[in-house]
Amino acid sequence: MVLTAPARAQETIKVGLVAALSGQSAKSGEAITRGLQVAIDQINATGGVLGKKFELVRRDDESNPAKGVLAARELVQKEKVVAFFGGIDTPVSLAIVPFANSSKVPFLAVWAAGTAITRNGAEENYVFRVSAVDELVDEAMIDFAVKTHATKKPGLMLINNPWGESNEAGLKKAAGAKGLPVAGAEKFDNADVDMVPQLTRLKEAGADTIFLVANVQPAAQVVKSLDRMGWNVPVVSHWGPAGGRFTELGGPSAEKVDMVQTYSFSGKLSPKGETVLAALKARYPEIKTLADVTPAVGIANAYDAMNLLALAIAKAGTTDGPALRKAFYEIGPYVGLIKTYDKPFTLGNNDALGKGDYIFTHFKGAEIVPVGN
Repeated sequence: MVLTAPARAQETIKVGLVAALSGQSAKSGEAITRGLQVAIDQINATGGVLGKKFELVRRDDESNPAKGVLAARELVQKEKVVAFFGGIDTPVSLAIVPFANSSKVPFLAVWAAGTAITRNGAEENYVFRVSAVDELVDEAMIDFAVKTHATKKPGLMLINNPWGESNEAGLKKAAGAKGLPVAGAEKFDNADVDMVPQLTRLKEAGADTIFLVANVQPAAQVVKSLDRMGWNVPVVSHWGPAGGRFTELGGPSAEKVDMVQTYSFSGKLSPKGETVLAALKARYPEIKTLADVTPAVGIANAYDAMNLLALAIAKAGTTDGPALRKAFYEIGPYVGLIKTYDKPFTLGNNDALGKGDYIFTHFKGAEIVPVGN
């Protein structure tokens, strides 16, 4: 056994995942897992990369930054992953960033949107993202609200953490660029169940649209608080509610919330979309309807990111961290699920998606569909 262990360790290329695999946001972790696994299955079916097949190793961060860092360390130092993917929570990803850069192991963000995750100031940045970016999402949210709801005075409802802070700055900047006065910026915590006081202050200040930044549970409480007030105001949200049982927790009014996404399996799909959906159904028999592939962003972002990682490894000809980092900037065109990527990453821009890659959606029952559907 001692003699064969080193040989066994070289049989596969290990990649890691640090994500919420339990708790209110577990659906996000499940979606990311499915996107990664379907991509890995397809890559492995064609022989893998560098003559080896990929293996996915997962760790649950429980949406806790300290646990996320410990998980990342375990994946890199014990499991010897060549790269690892990150989940839904910006605070967790921000906590992991210094470790990824110091260990020189690529960290691919596939959900968390905090601007500073990729724009982290590192001289040699090992953090890449196939996901939304707060600063760009905030501009898109303001643009959408003005066009769709004729918004004139936005009110901000923000989770009290670095993700909320990131979006407060971004939304105020985007609103200012449109000449819109902000009615106010209210904060709340994950465990809060009554947001009526904060919402009442925004209503009295003349807010005509609520801009919501929170994950599933607190976002649901905001919707329920609006119902208790009888305030039927448009709500434009970041994509946090997509990560779990939002309609179940928020009630009927949850379907009124418009939220940004990067992808939807609803409507007419591209050939790649059809292929991925068929592969998902084949691998996961519990997928019966489109509601079962929610949240699509987790699947789509992870699927494209895994394929871009495989292309970078092939380009580098090695899984060595510094060579792999350099190869990310040399990836050529790739026809992905979300879009066709020309040069997805360039020096100074480690984000593969831009403002033009976002769509706006809402829940219809348990399914997330584009606005207008």
